[in-house]
Amino acid sequence: MNEETDPYCLAPGESAELLVGHPWRRFVVLGDSVAEGLCEPVEGYSELQWADRIAHELQQSCPELVYLNLGASGLRTREILGTQLERALVFGPDLALVVGGGNDAFPATYDPERVDRELTLMITALQDSGADVMTLGMFDVSYSPAVAEWLRPGLRQRMRTLSDRTASLAEKLGTIHVQLTDHPLSTDPSLYSSDGRHGNARSDAVATAETVRVLGRHLSNGR
Repeated sequence: MNEETDPYCLAPGESAELLVGHPWRRFVVLGDSVAEGLCEPVEGYSELQWADRIAHELQQSCPELVYLNLGASGLRTREILGTQLERALVFGPDLALVVGGGNDAFPATYDPERVDRELTLMITALQDSGADVMTLGMFDVSYSPAVAEWLRPGLRQRMRTLSDRTASLAEKLGTIHVQLTDHPLSTDPSLYSSDGRHGNARSDAVATAETVRVLGRHLSNGR
C-alpha cells in the first residue's frame, strides 16, 4: 500500500474540490513537535510534514497564501504560549493552528486545568485578532509499540483526557476541530514512529486528509 492507494488518504482532486475558493491568506502554526513535524519516513508516503502539507494544500487553491510555522519540539503549552503567541499575532494570521498538550500529558504530572487555561488564552487571542483557529485531538501515541507496556494504561488515560478536554474547548470557543484520537487508525501500532512519541509519514498523510476534510466542511457550512 502507498499514499495513492491508501483509503484513509486524500483521493486525487479531493483537496482541490474541498478547498476551492477558501478565504485564507495568512496561515500560522503554533505548537510542539506535532506542529513542527518529526515523523519518520514510510515508503510510498510523502515526507512533507503535516502542517507543511496543510499549507501546501491551501496554497494549491490560493498560491498567494503566506505560511509561518512556529512549532518547536518538546514544548509544553505554557512554553508555546510564552514564546509563540506574540509572534503569531504580529504575523497577522486569518487562519491559525494551535497544537499543544501532548508533552504535558505524557508524564503523570499532567495538569488538565492548566493546559485548558493556556490553550484558551492562545485560542481567544488569535480569534480576537480576526483569525479562524484550528485545534487538534491527537492520535493516541500510547498505542505505539515503542511505549513500554507499564506506561500504556496511564498514558492512554491522559491522552484521552487531553483529547476530550480539547474537544470541549473547541466546542465552547468555536474552533475548527480536527479529531484524530477516535480515528480508526489511532490504535494501529504501524502508524507510529520508533521513538514512541510521534507518528510516521502515514500518520501525517492521514492527518492531512482529515484536516482538509474538516476545513472543507467548515467552508461548506459557511457558504
